[in-house]
Amino acid sequence: MTDALFGRLDLSSLSIWHALQDPTPSELVAAGAAMAVILGGLGVLVLLTWFRLWGPLWRDWLTSVDHKRIGIMYCALALIMLARGVIEGVLMRTQQAFGLDGGFLTPDHFSQLFSTHGTIMIFFVAMPFIAGVINYVMPLQIGARDMAFPVMNQISLGLTATGAALVMISLVLGKFSTGGWANYPPYTGADFQPGPGPDYWIWAITLAGIGTTLSGINFAVTIYKERAPGMHFLRMPIFCWTVICTSIIMIFALPPLTVAALMLAADRYLEFHFFTNDLGGNMMNYVNLFWLFGHPEVYLLVIPCYGMFSEVITTYSGKRIYGYMSMVYATMSIAVLSFCVWLHHFFTMGQSANVNAAFGIASMAIAVPTGVKIYNWIATLFRGRVRMTVPMIYAVGFFYLFTIGGLTGVMLANPVISYQVHNTLFLVAHFHNVIIPGVLFGLLAGYHYWFPKAFGFRLHEGWGRAAAILWIIGFSFTFLPLYWLGLHGMPRRSPTFAEPSFQPIMWLALFGAALILSALTCLAIQLWISIRRRDQLAVPLGDPWDGRALEWSIPSPPPPYNFAVVPRVTARDDFAEAKAAGRAYAEPEAYEDIEMPNNTAIGLDVCVCSTLMGVALVFWIWWLAVLSLAVMLLALVGRTFHTRNHHVIPAARVAAEHRAWLAKVQAATAVDRLQETHTRNMGRAMPERPNRTEAAE
Repeated sequence: MTDALFGRLDLSSLSIWHALQDPTPSELVAAGAAMAVILGGLGVLVLLTWFRLWGPLWRDWLTSVDHKRIGIMYCALALIMLARGVIEGVLMRTQQAFGLDGGFLTPDHFSQLFSTHGTIMIFFVAMPFIAGVINYVMPLQIGARDMAFPVMNQISLGLTATGAALVMISLVLGKFSTGGWANYPPYTGADFQPGPGPDYWIWAITLAGIGTTLSGINFAVTIYKERAPGMHFLRMPIFCWTVICTSIIMIFALPPLTVAALMLAADRYLEFHFFTNDLGGNMMNYVNLFWLFGHPEVYLLVIPCYGMFSEVITTYSGKRIYGYMSMVYATMSIAVLSFCVWLHHFFTMGQSANVNAAFGIASMAIAVPTGVKIYNWIATLFRGRVRMTVPMIYAVGFFYLFTIGGLTGVMLANPVISYQVHNTLFLVAHFHNVIIPGVLFGLLAGYHYWFPKAFGFRLHEGWGRAAAILWIIGFSFTFLPLYWLGLHGMPRRSPTFAEPSFQPIMWLALFGAALILSALTCLAIQLWISIRRRDQLAVPLGDPWDGRALEWSIPSPPPPYNFAVVPRVTARDDFAEAKAAGRAYAEPEAYEDIEMPNNTAIGLDVCVCSTLMGVALVFWIWWLAVLSLAVMLLALVGRTFHTRNHHVIPAARVAAEHRAWLAKVQAATAVDRLQETHTRNMGRAMPERPNRTEAAE
């Protein structure tokens, strides 16, 4: 029975209510998480009110269409969700460490944890973080003033935030799916899970997936159409090449996931039988659709991080990237091959030997262009004056850990080996061995590298080094031992085990998880201390690392219009070439009026309405679902009637701001690499090799 007003939402939907009724350790943990969400939200509201920040928040952030602010909000969302994802991971490791004696979580609660952990880390940490970095950096690197579609960019952020909000709401109301991050039917069908759990997953992923598809279109069109004069494709930084390939994957890989989720919704809501065990349903259709998204998704995540590592390695070795063309070809090859390997995720499900062999060969072949990239990075470092800053520490950890993960991936590309270790912790170790060093380390390296560009001050180096080292060591202790457990038959997704010899390894993994939690804490402390000491760490002149691409040629943080005059590009690493030739920081011949898009609340409207609609669909509150959808559609249609969508920044204002900055640059003393982390570094770096800018090869 459902209520006409509240659907199936009642008092029993509250996690806290279950803890009051049955105060077991598992229920108390769930209630504690719910209280953390509630109190955290109230705390944010109180702080915003106390410090009178509602006006700036509305004016400068929630209604902004500036690609830089949208990028920062994406990254902030990802870091918040990272905290939850890491805590859930530590909780699972703790449960398994005590699993020989049964642990403290129920199997159902443990299943929810690994489902939310995977969903959050893939869809609401890695993807928003990547979208945020791309949003911020890519337009600056190609000399653009903004994204091709600024308002659509804001809507994409709103839909992504909606998905994250639904996952967070599931801590307070109802329960999340227990079907894993892939949400496999028929287990997630209405017959097996009639509750709201799978519905939370469906609507979070569907809405966020639409936002990601729109982002892919926006990124691709921006690179195709908004590049500065002279920046043809083979003058773009490697990071921008990785963005092109990532955009293609976003555009073509996300729709299969959206379709699969909506077909599953039709099964659950409308009694269709796409993926059931009866009446013509076939769950293998879901598996094919999901992994047609799922394996390109792995490269959607890792390819832009390859670009981030490329930027970090070239900057901190003082050299151009070795083998530029081979890096471009390798990136494009990985993007194409990523669509040809999805079936290796279900080698054990009954395909013929010939089909398995074909996909096994394709899965091995994709390691070749990845190896090319690693060799090129090492060659770039060779004979370079390498500075072991925080981003380079992450890069070194990436080199050795990602190589191990890649080699185990080649092993799993063999259908015979894959069959033997299927559904064991060996797969968990391999997956994390690729994603954490390849994606998370790349994102954290990029976060530290571009942070001063975004905010005008550097992050504290000491706490950053502590965090990087703890991430690397913590990962090694947490996941490398799982290979041994998997080879000895320990199944994944199991909250308990019966083999006493597994327990010491589980405790070792728990120790590693504690180090990872410490690394996350160090990141929070680093940010807090950096904000407190931002005057000492300030780099307003814009180039603290002796950067090579266009983003380092403008102030930190950049003005809303990015460039006073759109640059004319004459070479790869154009800013490095300009510094070497002595033509950097030259005043342009003339300034022009700049037209920029106005702020709008349409993205916030979409976010609020789609969140309400998602909750309504989860709990069958049909009137609210219809009302929310109607308001959202009216807002979108109403937006099309706006005629004054731009404002003009006068040339005189642009000239005054730019000349004032140039005067500060000319008055500043350039600092060398030894003073990079010193308070004397105001953002004007001494060129590493002013008379040698030719390619390393």
